[in-house]
Amino acid sequence: MSQKVAIITGAGRGIGAAIAKRLAQENFKVAVADINQQTAEKTAAEINQDQANSAKAYVLDVAQRDQVFTLVHQVVQDLGEIDVFVNNAGVAYIETIVDSDPKEVERLFDVNLKGTYWGIQAAASQFQLQRHGGKIINAASLAAVEGSALQGAYSASKFAIRGLGQSAAKELAKDHITVNAYDPGIVITPLRDYIDTKTARIKGTTPAAQRQSVVDEIALGRAATPGDVADIVSFLASDQANYITGQSILIDGGMRYH
Repeated sequence: MSQKVAIITGAGRGIGAAIAKRLAQENFKVAVADINQQTAEKTAAEINQDQANSAKAYVLDVAQRDQVFTLVHQVVQDLGEIDVFVNNAGVAYIETIVDSDPKEVERLFDVNLKGTYWGIQAAASQFQLQRHGGKIINAASLAAVEGSALQGAYSASKFAIRGLGQSAAKELAKDHITVNAYDPGIVITPLRDYIDTKTARIKGTTPAAQRQSVVDEIALGRAATPGDVADIVSFLASDQANYITGQSILIDGGMRYH
């Protein structure tokens, strides 16, 4: 049987890189897509060291709809028909609602919400052409379950991604396309470093103290690794998840329940 093909956006580092590596281990060919060419190529090279010819790097800004559609068309030409599209790319912005910079808020929504919207459009359009279904997996967040102070724009974008995914799941079910989301909690990544540093600066504490204060709320007693999240995405990308759609799975070590 031919290998399945997965596209992962924001796969240059952090959770996205872990997802790309895990799916390659599951015998997928992976399109490692990122706005940063250097990190995309680094992730692809690391995958190919272990699974030769399993990964190829691509550069795009998910906020640009035409670039997302171009990515899908290019991956189909390079790797074959796609089976999974992971809308992982995202940015955070830490600030009070009153003091938020309009340009920062607009960019966040362009990347997080519009980027996911264009990813769903592009992937679904290709799946419909292929006529054998497919899986769309979106990055939501613990912030999509419960809003937090200093994360108003981020939480709003992630709540919207959950609603968008549920609507898409209902629309696309007739085409055997499933749409699900993963909701990471506190995951040790460069993005988390930014969140802790900026939050600590506003609160007048240290990044280490800020991180410990949120880790102390986790029932399992530790922050997540990118691999913990990749495990869930691997499951959602597998045939074992064929009867799951419209869901949002919380991966937070028991920090919150919903």
